[in-house]
Amino acid sequence: MITNIKQIFKVRNWGMAIVSLSLLSACGTVRESAIEPIKLDGSSTVYPITEGILETYKKEAKKASIKELTIEGEFSGTGGGFNKFCAGETDVNAASRPISAEEIKACGDNEIRYVELPIAFDAITIVVNPNNNWVENLTVQQLQQIWEPAAENQIKKWNQIDPTYPSNPLTLYGPDELSGTYDYFTKAIVGKTGKSRQDYVKSEDDEVLVTGVMQDPNAIGYFGYGYYQQHKEHLKAVAVNNGNGEVIPSRETVENEQYKPLSRPLFLYVNAKRAQENPALEIFVEYYLDKAPEVVVEAGYIPLPPDAYHVAKVNLQQFDVGTVFEGGPQIDISISDLMRKPAKF
Repeated sequence: MITNIKQIFKVRNWGMAIVSLSLLSACGTVRESAIEPIKLDGSSTVYPITEGILETYKKEAKKASIKELTIEGEFSGTGGGFNKFCAGETDVNAASRPISAEEIKACGDNEIRYVELPIAFDAITIVVNPNNNWVENLTVQQLQQIWEPAAENQIKKWNQIDPTYPSNPLTLYGPDELSGTYDYFTKAIVGKTGKSRQDYVKSEDDEVLVTGVMQDPNAIGYFGYGYYQQHKEHLKAVAVNNGNGEVIPSRETVENEQYKPLSRPLFLYVNAKRAQENPALEIFVEYYLDKAPEVVVEAGYIPLPPDAYHVAKVNLQQFDVGTVFEGGPQIDISISDLMRKPAKF
């Protein structure tokens, strides 16, 4: 439990955040020699939450006696971030899916032990331009028809999805192959991770996708719910029908487990050895978990129940390493799934 910690963050951008901390823990002052820079990478979906945490630090600590600490951060996507994390290049990886079997092996080969910390739920949101007056909902089967590999250079007009739609060109926007959102979406919609048509506008930066759909009246795209929430005046969310009726993404439909199959948890993965060696890292992550319930909502995502954050904090404090998943995107994950004990190496 963090008490008596005051921090000032001077955030220039996600590429490099200069962080000033006075590292005063409940048990005393952390030795300055033990303080090392913290390196983060990973999911652009999670980025708004982390950005909110940094802003919270800044607001709470203007009068602190500080010791400067550098946090180096990027958003290379979940997969790109895991490549660095499992090579020992970063301390924390933000992820929009559980760690994959290949990444588990890569971490194991490099003796990287990690603590898996769920921090929020997301609803991958299907969006169109607000001037689109023909689409209100799509079935999972129609989404598959749009995005499966067989659609490449074949499904190019809206009326190929539904003959009542106009013959306007169909333009697509989505995350790139290093994105956890890409991994999860292809698993949930196409049926196999990483299988997708490739003739679409792709980016690891969700803001690029948002801008593309906002400017293109024939566009359809997908990204995290937080980005939709930040720009919902300029985007139109599409309801998804998985066979049980049309469901719009919302906090209520995610919490009630109605928005399937596109609701999913978000995570932090923390290098356990680095957290043991660098008190600043453990303190930063504990603070993150303390503030997450409030900041997650502000960032447009769905918070976990208090018990889930408590379990995450206990796992961090005990350096309980491993994952509760089977190595890859898991569809229809529940809160109880997140609170299971991780499998050991």
